[in-house]
Amino acid sequence: MDTLLRFILRLFLVPLGALVAMGAGMLVLVVAHWGALQALAQAAPDARQEWFIAFVIAGPVLALLVSMMTLIAFTAATIGVMISEVFAVRSFLFHAANGGLSAWIGWSLMSDVRAEYRVFTDPTTLVAAGLAGGLAYWLIAGWSAGFWKPLRPPPAPAPNPATPA
Repeated sequence: MDTLLRFILRLFLVPLGALVAMGAGMLVLVVAHWGALQALAQAAPDARQEWFIAFVIAGPVLALLVSMMTLIAFTAATIGVMISEVFAVRSFLFHAANGGLSAWIGWSLMSDVRAEYRVFTDPTTLVAAGLAGGLAYWLIAGWSAGFWKPLRPPPAPAPNPATPA
């Protein structure tokens, strides 16, 4: 019964950890590019209407590109999470490396799109976002990975009381 309850708990914690990891990764990307976003928004204050039209037209294309890269990275991260669940790997280093490696895989497999649209040309911020996402996943679900392995070892049996001679 304990194994079934732990399995049900894992069914809730793993997706929650994935959502928090994606949010942490996006937060790192926004913070890393905040100066560029502000400079872009204040480059021509009188041309805000043109910026709005450009975002309406280019926004869906950029969203599609980013979502394809995210899908590839998320697939790689899911494989790492499955490995950690099957083998009960609870190391924060494993989960951080899984996030960073997954982000790098997503970045490297989209090289033809990056060259054509000139987005995400530097992998450093994406790998940093992946590392942050991996650590966020570890905080939510990774520290207790594996549904059959208990969090604490069972207590040692009590020693037999000494019999008087």
